[in-house]
Amino acid sequence: MASILIADDHPVVRRGLRSLLEAGKRWQVVAEAANGREAIEAVRELHPDLAVLDMGMPQLNGLDACRFITKTLPETRVLILTPERNDDFMHRALKAGARGYVFKSDAERDLIAAVEAILRGRTFFRSGRHIPPETVWTTSRQMEPTGGDEGGTPLSIRETEIIQLIAEGRSNKEIGVILGISTRTVENHRARIMQKLGLDSMSALIRYAIRNNMLEK
Repeated sequence: MASILIADDHPVVRRGLRSLLEAGKRWQVVAEAANGREAIEAVRELHPDLAVLDMGMPQLNGLDACRFITKTLPETRVLILTPERNDDFMHRALKAGARGYVFKSDAERDLIAAVEAILRGRTFFRSGRHIPPETVWTTSRQMEPTGGDEGGTPLSIRETEIIQLIAEGRSNKEIGVILGISTRTVENHRARIMQKLGLDSMSALIRYAIRNNMLEK
């Protein structure tokens, strides 16, 4: 029986997704997560066959979590859930290494088909639009470990977490509590991030986060 992880910051959504996925008794939901960081930790511990990630989550969004999982834990395939309906999203999902995505509004109709396709080694984009798996693999191999700066220097997963938390309005102390690190360590990370990205103000950092779709939607 294939194992699945569900990550969404809304408990009601997670319960609905679990109900859909477990109804046929073909798959087992082995864990739930409320944000991208929890999802990564659960994948590290449980190694599920598939992670279903909401695109917009606090602390670490679905695309950044997807980048990390597909780069460092490639045995777990990723399906993204998104409210977005635009042509750019498929390319961003592919670049992150996702094997497919489903619009949240279409989940009741498309989720089962998407999971079946991905667990069989196929892809699922746009209500059944399939892309050869080797295309996904080629694209994901070219990606950075996580969100990169405009000069091409890759950011670590911790730096990406901190950028998103700063953009959400969290203080250094709050970020330290969330991530289990000291306030001083947060300050050091923030200074390194600003240097890497060539930014000189917090407003510039927040604009970077918005431009790179790092905020919860």
